[in-house]
Amino acid sequence: MTTQTATLGYPRIGKNREVKKALEAFWSGKITSESLLETVKEVEEANWKTQLDTGIDKIGVGDTTLYDHILDWTFRFGLIPERFQQFSGLERYFAMARGKEGIPALEMTKWFDTNYHYLVPEIPDNFLIADWSDFIERVTRAQKILGERAIPIVFGLCTLFRLSKLEVNIEQAISQLIPLYTNLLTELKSLGIKQVQIHEPALVLSDANNWKEHYQTVYKSLAEVGLSLDLVTYFDDLGETYNWVMELPVNGISLDLTRGRNFELIKNYGFPEDKRLGVGIVDARNIWQIRPEEVISKLKVIKDIVKNQQFTIQPSASLQFVPYDATRETNLPEALRNVLSFAEQKLQEIVLLAKTISDVDTTQEIQLIASKQQEFYNFSPTNLEVQTKLKNLKTDEFERALPYSERITQQLPLPPFPTTTIGSFPQTSEVRQLRVKFKRGEISLAEYQTAIDAQIAECIKMQEEAGVDVLVHGEFERTDMVEFFGQQLSGYAFTEHGWVQSYGSRYVRPPFIYGDINRTQSMTVREFEYAQSLTTKPVKGMLTGPVTMINWSYTRTDISRQEQAYQIALALRDEVADLEAAGAKIIQIDEPALREGLPLKEQRWNDYLSWAVDSFKLSAGIAKPETQIHTHMCYSEFGDIITHIERLDADVLSIENSRSNNETLYELTDGGYSKQVGNGVYDVHSPAVPTTEQMLSQLRTGIANLPVEQIWVNPDCGLKTRRWEEVIPSIKNMVDAAKVLREEASVSKEN
Repeated sequence: MTTQTATLGYPRIGKNREVKKALEAFWSGKITSESLLETVKEVEEANWKTQLDTGIDKIGVGDTTLYDHILDWTFRFGLIPERFQQFSGLERYFAMARGKEGIPALEMTKWFDTNYHYLVPEIPDNFLIADWSDFIERVTRAQKILGERAIPIVFGLCTLFRLSKLEVNIEQAISQLIPLYTNLLTELKSLGIKQVQIHEPALVLSDANNWKEHYQTVYKSLAEVGLSLDLVTYFDDLGETYNWVMELPVNGISLDLTRGRNFELIKNYGFPEDKRLGVGIVDARNIWQIRPEEVISKLKVIKDIVKNQQFTIQPSASLQFVPYDATRETNLPEALRNVLSFAEQKLQEIVLLAKTISDVDTTQEIQLIASKQQEFYNFSPTNLEVQTKLKNLKTDEFERALPYSERITQQLPLPPFPTTTIGSFPQTSEVRQLRVKFKRGEISLAEYQTAIDAQIAECIKMQEEAGVDVLVHGEFERTDMVEFFGQQLSGYAFTEHGWVQSYGSRYVRPPFIYGDINRTQSMTVREFEYAQSLTTKPVKGMLTGPVTMINWSYTRTDISRQEQAYQIALALRDEVADLEAAGAKIIQIDEPALREGLPLKEQRWNDYLSWAVDSFKLSAGIAKPETQIHTHMCYSEFGDIITHIERLDADVLSIENSRSNNETLYELTDGGYSKQVGNGVYDVHSPAVPTTEQMLSQLRTGIANLPVEQIWVNPDCGLKTRRWEEVIPSIKNMVDAAKVLREEASVSKEN
């Protein structure tokens, strides 16, 4: 019996970022909505044809999105909060994604433990009329191109609600939505669709057992439609839920075998004879080739367990987390490029594995892979100096010289409610063109640096005119907060075309680690020194922390993430010392991805947080007591890890707080957080300019929960993606809000 192949989703941004360009052109009024939708359609159909041409048997369709696939399903089912109901069509859709003047967007947070961001649904007490016509149109188009290979991807009801903010009773909400799901499946059935993927990643979360009855209720109803239902899980194992999930009335279950214990669960408990098994054996979240011996040995065990049952070879999750095609990276060394596997290569691996497990002779192909991997290991650099430093680390290298209560008195005196920004300022087309010209050799290094310095000077001038207390240089020389540092560290490599979606039109090119990490020279000192020379106010040194570097990079799989994080921490530790020597009194080591890397299973949290926090402390531990260490975290929940956040021992923690209705702040204060907090006062992901009054309201919540001496005033994230005409009035309004509070605090003190 020939083993079939399947996909669970595909990159949806276009090989040349066509969707980003179309989106931003639409937002700026340069193209029509029809033109935007046509671009998305072209990208989508090109993706289908690639999968078809590779020989994939069951191609997941319907996952393409204008902004976020969770927002799409929220929108389709009429789950529209009241503040957006005044709009219609695309205006409503993008208002939910990006906000409008005076109307906050939906909260944005991380998608499980990935670097993708989704928009958190708010389930109102009254649903509007559902409309999934766009989804039906996509499926119909896919049928014409793919025939019966087109397998619609429907986002699962239970996961949708598990990730939502509910204004109604959960049982009531589920009962209201079940008929909509059954109507959708019935319509798909009428189109001739025989099989549907229903994605329920929340089944791998630690609290999945609490939802057992909800899953049973939902799938009992959906099974009555008479479609073949494939229940798709990913990112971790089913754990304690395995046995009851196997009993759900579905026809197939997909499991991620690249993370967690699903392979052991299958071996220990078997797999139901009446279901298909989707074997997620090709890692959808890393860019390294499969190790054939390891993967094939697992597949042979699974084949023996399921015996004559049908099973499919597939990626562990959607391929949206990897770039399109590794063969385009012609500037990488051949030994390195040959072991990379992006979306197109992963399709080929899936087909190869299916042939192999179906007893087709693939010996030559497998031997070629093994040969390329051996060439890579011979090429991958080992740094003995770094290895020696790691072996000789001492406990005191992870600690500041003085405790917070003593060192805070030695740090720079600042006014109450000190104002600052998170670091980056607008990356205009002019700035981007500078980098392109330098990269192409059209301008010299000296010309490039002079032009960057001019941008820094304007940025410093703007901040001084606005009255900001602690300045930043603007990060105009940085394409991306991880890429910039990785490019200056040995052991890191970079792509030209390796874009993946972070959210909406925000794409990143994650670097990847292929050898020992080492810093050979200072990375940020030149720009810091120039910025500081322009002002008497303090300028922050700006670094990206080791955990974020790890979580936003594709890491090696042959050594632990802890060791890779410590290597980066040692490099950053040297940079902290160099910045101090250059006169930096405040240094920010950003860790927006600390929470993101938290394992999905709670029992594995302490192990991760132990080394993650220690790696931050290793990078900052060298700082003198009088040096103020800041860190920034965004779009994360802190309540359940507050003791670990405290253990970072940063002097100032700035947080995203504008989209979460102060929930992040409450988590910190309820946990008794003792250090200073930058209460993110406005949403930088919205083009709306916040008023002074709006920010005052946010800050007064801070005052009600924290002592005045603990409060900083800042935006909720970097300003890189915004335009100057939005940024300048926003910063001025933010400073005005701080001034109002200082006046009130002064009057209160006098009284």
